[in-house]
Amino acid sequence: MKVNNVNIEAAGAFVEQVKADPSLAKKSKRVEGRWSFDEGQPQFSAVMSHKTGETAVHADFAPFMGGEGLAPDPIQYCLYGLAACYAGTFVGLAAAQGVALRSLSVVAENRVDLSRSLGLSEVPVVEQVSLTLQVDTDAGEEHLAELERLARERCPGVYCLSNPIPIEFKLGRSR
Repeated sequence: MKVNNVNIEAAGAFVEQVKADPSLAKKSKRVEGRWSFDEGQPQFSAVMSHKTGETAVHADFAPFMGGEGLAPDPIQYCLYGLAACYAGTFVGLAAAQGVALRSLSVVAENRVDLSRSLGLSEVPVVEQVSLTLQVDTDAGEEHLAELERLARERCPGVYCLSNPIPIEFKLGRSR
C-alpha cells in the first residue's frame, strides 16, 4: 500500500527487520566520478547505480570559478541531496502516520563566501543553509510541526550538515 507515493508496507517491514537485526540498518553508498579534460564538456561526471539501473550526472563550475556553467555545480548537488533527503524523510514520516499530503515542495538555499576557496581567507565557506518546506494537507499545524521536528532530527542529509563526520582521504596514482 502506498501513501504519498511511499510504500509503507515495505518501509514498515524494514523497520521490523532492523528491530530483529540492527546490523541491517547499516548501508553503504558509493559514487565514483571522473574529471573531464575535454573542452565543451562538463568538468565532472559520475554514473550512479541504483536498483533499476544507472543514472549519469554531470557537474561544471560556474565561469567565474573556471568552468563553463554547462551543468549544475557541486554545491547545487549537495543542496539537491539535502532537499531530496529532507523531503523524503518528511513524506515518509507523514505516510507512516497516515497523513495524506496533496503537495510538498522544498527549497534548499545557502550563502557562501568563496574567499577561502580562492585561498584568500580562512573564513567558513558556507555561511548558512536554509530549508523551506511547503505542504498542502488537512493535518493540523501541531501535527505538521511535529512531523517537521522529526524530519529534522532523522534526516541523514540534515545530520551530515549539522554534525562533524570523520572523512578519510586517500591519494593514489592512476596508471
